[in-house]
Amino acid sequence: MKSFKFKRFEIQQSADVFRVGTDGVLLGALANIDVAENVLEIGTGTGLISLMLSQRNVSADFLGIDINQEAVHLTKLNFENSPFNVRLKNILQDFKTFETDEKFDLIISNPPYFETSDSVKDKIARQTVELNFRQLISKSANLLSENGIFSVVIPFEAGEDFIEISKESQLFLNRKVNVYGIENSKIKRLILEFSLNESELHESDFIIEKSPREYSDQYLELTKEFHVFKNRS
Repeated sequence: MKSFKFKRFEIQQSADVFRVGTDGVLLGALANIDVAENVLEIGTGTGLISLMLSQRNVSADFLGIDINQEAVHLTKLNFENSPFNVRLKNILQDFKTFETDEKFDLIISNPPYFETSDSVKDKIARQTVELNFRQLISKSANLLSENGIFSVVIPFEAGEDFIEISKESQLFLNRKVNVYGIENSKIKRLILEFSLNESELHESDFIIEKSPREYSDQYLELTKEFHVFKNRS
């Protein structure tokens, strides 16, 4: 499978691991990374999100974990070949059994959400068989630093349940980005950010395409430091 070239790093891909996608790009570009010193990514895939975040924050240290051995191999390769490699580490690890005394300023994930699939990679990376929302949320809450942020991208349809489960773990929704695939369509994804501290909710809208196969000005501006391609026509 062809690699995906960004301005400052390159992503090697595999047929057995989810390739670079818009969800990951949006989370990597929109997540609140400014003041984080240590970051945990749950389910690295190719390492895309951590690489984007390490470009945006030049001092933070990153730990990525994934249960898929091929994903860990790809992430390691992509981390090592990037200009940010000294701050990036990844391990083969099931998040459910992950143990550490460290607290993280940012915990980030593009979590599993498809309920059924015949694909092996879907079963590992996307189904709740390996890691469900409740497990992801409760463990993340325990690993957050006092002012840490838990950031995810999920389908719009899962948003209400995800927010309610987060409340059970004393995680408060601080930020919500409504992502539209195309202008004047229904909301497709949500980027949600939680913390252990209750505060005013900041809500915004984001449009990926202004017409079919034509990126919005909003998307082009957001990704201009990452993407090397021009607007599609």
